Amino acid sequence: MNRKPIVAIVGRPNVGKSTFVNRLIGARNSIVHDLPGVTRDRIYFDVEWQNKSFTVIDTGGIIPGDEDEIMLSIFDQARIATEEADKIIFLVDGKEGINPVDEDIANILRKSKKPVILAVNKLDNPSSFLMVNDFYSLALGEPMGISALHGSGGVGDLLEVLTQDFPQDIENVEDNTIKIAIVGRPNAGKSSIVNALLNENRVIVSDVSGTTRDSIDSYIKYKDRDFVIVDTAGIRKKARVDYGVEKFAVDRAIRSIRDCDVALLVIDAAEGISDQDKKIASIILDAGKGLVIAVNKWDLIENKQANTLSKFDKNLSNEIPFLEFAPKIYISALTKQRLPQIFEKAQDVYEQWTKRVSTGLLNKVIKEAYSLNPPTSVKGKRLKILYTTQTNAKPPTFVLFANNADLMKDHYKRYIENKLREAFGFFGTPIRIALRERSEKEKK
Repeated sequence: MNRKPIVAIVGRPNVGKSTFVNRLIGARNSIVHDLPGVTRDRIYFDVEWQNKSFTVIDTGGIIPGDEDEIMLSIFDQARIATEEADKIIFLVDGKEGINPVDEDIANILRKSKKPVILAVNKLDNPSSFLMVNDFYSLALGEPMGISALHGSGGVGDLLEVLTQDFPQDIENVEDNTIKIAIVGRPNAGKSSIVNALLNENRVIVSDVSGTTRDSIDSYIKYKDRDFVIVDTAGIRKKARVDYGVEKFAVDRAIRSIRDCDVALLVIDAAEGISDQDKKIASIILDAGKGLVIAVNKWDLIENKQANTLSKFDKNLSNEIPFLEFAPKIYISALTKQRLPQIFEKAQDVYEQWTKRVSTGLLNKVIKEAYSLNPPTSVKGKRLKILYTTQTNAKPPTFVLFANNADLMKDHYKRYIENKLREAFGFFGTPIRIALRERSEKEKK
């Protein structure tokens, strides 16, 4: 299968790159804010226009020569994006006119030998289009005036030029792709894990809390299976989240959990399990997603003994007993210790998450469980489970038809869940159990 053409959007800060990307994809997916440096990593989106599909990369605003650590990383991410891209859209600010930074970027792009379309943005009224001619001096061909904010001007013309040699009807990624969301508290090592898995600096890593602001998709193949790895912003307690960019980033991280197949909950081995880790775990469970717990920074645990891992494992079980079903792996992004297990465990969990059980076998197991341990009667009435069926997967969802739904107590529902896990596995996935009332006459 041929890959989609790749288009990188580059420019200095605040020229409207993310606004332009949002215009292309028809949604507010990139974070848009007037604070320089909001977009830091390179972020990929699929775009369709006139039966042609391509991938667009939103990049951070670059300032060649800026020695700030974060700005250097942003520049490096933009450089990688231009190397990956088949074409480049260089966005400039038509209101401000040519900036010395624009000239520096233009020099870099000319050396790249990649096709470049110069887009003059923020031309929000017809009279402002006269400013376009000033940008011929950048020596990147004919500048095209647009208004990303309003979608007016020459946006359609730009897309026509951009896609004129793109093939039509490029298919999307195969359906068997497993999407893994890397989630956790800030600085648990999520971005380091992504970079280690990909063997490249795919996302910016820094000791500064909140470095990752967007949810970033990366595609990788492991043992002939396709995966999408989603790096997300660290999820802090609500009281500590500033309104604006950080709140949007956290919202995107939570949305990534809802959109994934398997969530990798990253826990800092040096700090242990926290209340916030438990909160994030609850978000994953509520979303009904597969779950793998990754204890990162295992290399920082000193004086390891034969029972160190088992003691840590026991402590996790005590702290988060509601996650006993989830597999745990002890890894180091720095040394790459056990990193391949992420793919292996995620695939195993995905298979459990999508598993379906035949109705006949299911009823046999539930009947046996009921016989071994019938529920206690309540005011002379006893719960009777008449029939059971699996109504869904992702996660496995079961409906128990009973004589009286009110007679099903939480402890007995947990008992039924445990028996289902004993019989069919379902490790790494939550189980949904619902009750429906049905008379014995209706059963017959």
